[in-house]
Amino acid sequence: MSGGGFALIPILLGFGLAAGMVGRWKGGSFWLWFFVGFFAPFVGLAAAALHRPEREELRRQCPGCGRVVKLHDALCTRCGTELEFPDVALAAEAPIRVA
Repeated sequence: MSGGGFALIPILLGFGLAAGMVGRWKGGSFWLWFFVGFFAPFVGLAAAALHRPEREELRRQCPGCGRVVKLHDALCTRCGTELEFPDVALAAEAPIRVA
């Protein structure tokens, strides 16, 4: 057995790069998705492809400090105000695509 398993490294790097690029395209961290794709090749790439884009999340405004946060956030990340579910949501950063 020549190579000692080193032939697997380019394959893992390929899956890591693919998952990183897909994850970054959807608004996530390249390095986070790279490591997910590298250490869990098929599952990581599938998870990056199926991950919900951050840019398409509905948003709301904090009543305490006015910061715009994601609709699903329970606390404001700036002032710590506990957020109730709003009657009106703000539009997403990018238009929501309906498939």
